[in-house]
Amino acid sequence: MRIRDIMHFEVIMLNPEDTARKALEVMNEKKINGAPVVDKDRKLQGIIVKADVYRFLIEEGHYDTYPISNIMTKEVVTADIDEDIIDVAQKIIDNEIVAIPVLEEEKVIGLVSIENLIQHFIDIYKEKKADN
Repeated sequence: MRIRDIMHFEVIMLNPEDTARKALEVMNEKKINGAPVVDKDRKLQGIIVKADVYRFLIEEGHYDTYPISNIMTKEVVTADIDEDIIDVAQKIIDNEIVAIPVLEEEKVIGLVSIENLIQHFIDIYKEKKADN
């Protein structure tokens, strides 16, 4: 099975120019812990998570004007839309992350979370249990 079969296609994305304040506001409003940071063509520039912003807030500064491009993680583990689910699950485990942006032709088109993977494996288990 491919990652396209379980991923979220509706993903909240931020821009590198967005401020730390805006990033936190969006994440709090949408009840998410992080978001891919993309350029105008949806090409991945990085990923920002609440912990990045919180670490930044420890030091007084320009919370209202500071761009997230200066605090985001720039080396991001990604998945290809046609990648095998098991391979993506292994990437998440190996890199100790909770979600992974999904790319198609270098553009962010979705996101896969630990919750997506767990639900997929629960569904498989239930199907096998029902067959027995």
